[in-house]
This record gives sequence, structure tokens and C-alpha cells, in this order.
Amino acid sequence: MYRKFLVFGLLIAAMFALTLAASGPALAKNSACASIQDGTLYASDSSLITTGYDQWGYNYQGNMFNGYYCDSYRDAAWCQPYAEDHLSMKWNDAWLSNQDCNGDGLLDRHFGFDSYIGSGAWLTNHMSGEYAGDDGEVCTWTYFTKIVAAPADATLVGGVWYADDGTEIGPVIWSQFAVTQEVTNDACAGDHGVQYLSPDHAGFGGW
Repeated sequence: MYRKFLVFGLLIAAMFALTLAASGPALAKNSACASIQDGTLYASDSSLITTGYDQWGYNYQGNMFNGYYCDSYRDAAWCQPYAEDHLSMKWNDAWLSNQDCNGDGLLDRHFGFDSYIGSGAWLTNHMSGEYAGDDGEVCTWTYFTKIVAAPADATLVGGVWYADDGTEIGPVIWSQFAVTQEVTNDACAGDHGVQYLSPDHAGFGGW
């Protein structure tokens, strides 16, 4: 039951990183692009984006988030049962850039591509926390995953992305992405180590 929460938490936390400060297709980085240092870029909640970590744990300049689970949702009421769980996210510029090249005042995503497909975008999520076990013991868990944008020549079949040579890349997520690695450690639930590893490869390059 708790592992179901882990997967659910992963999905919505990563989706938040997708939507918080993202805009449409962008041009390649150049001197005409606005940067965070210019003081003109805003998140979707209309807050001004600055360098370094903000009060919630987002560091848009460094392409990362470090904080508590609910901090990634601005301490929303619905996630309070998980407020003590930790979350770290990292992503590359193709996932969410630290510049605005199309002039809409938001951070760009998937540079030069109409969608994430073929862009090379990736995201990692690392979650951890504690909960009370059936016998009242304190159970500690960790969950880690890698998500990549599907390559342009990949094929989606039965909920799984496959490379052009037929090798499995990973289960589909948000239609344009594949999960390439999942690692769970929870002694109380009997989960230890790698739960899924892409038969193609689990790294970020070559996608």
C-alpha cells in the first residue's frame, strides 16, 4: 500500500517540475535569451524567479529541487499527510531551462523541438521518509527513479517505449516519456534495490 503512494508521489512531484515554470518550444540558447539573473522571469504562480534556492527548495538556475514533499506544492493542504517526506529532483535544460528564449517571461522547455519527443530531456526523483509499520516499528523507505523523453525514432507499444531496434526503453509516463530505472528500499515492505532497469540502458545519454 505504501509503495503505491511512492509511485503516485513520484508522478505528481515530477509533473510539478514539468509545469511550474515551463513555456512552449524554445530557440537554442543565445545572447538574446533572458536569464534568471535579468530579474524578468516568473514561475506559474507569478513569483519572480531568482538565483539560488527559493523558500520552497527550488533552484531553477541549478536545475534542481531539494526540500520536503509538500514544499514542492507550496505547502498545499492536500499533501500534509506527507509533509515530513523528503524529495529531491534534478533535470536538464531540455526538461526545464534556466532561460527564456521565446520572450514569454517563463522558463523554456525542449529546446528547438515541438514536443519532448527526441529532445533528450530527463528528470530524476529521489524520495525518502518514515512510517509506522504494522507492529509499531519505524519503517524507513527510499525511492529513486529516472525518467527520459522518448527518442524520435522510438515506438510506443502496449504502454512501453521501444527503441528502433526493438529494445525495450521503459514504461510510458505522460505519453512522451519513459521510466528507465526504479530503485526502492523499504525493509518493512520487503523491497530492496532495483525494481526496474531499462533493457536498453538506464543512463541519460543516447536518447
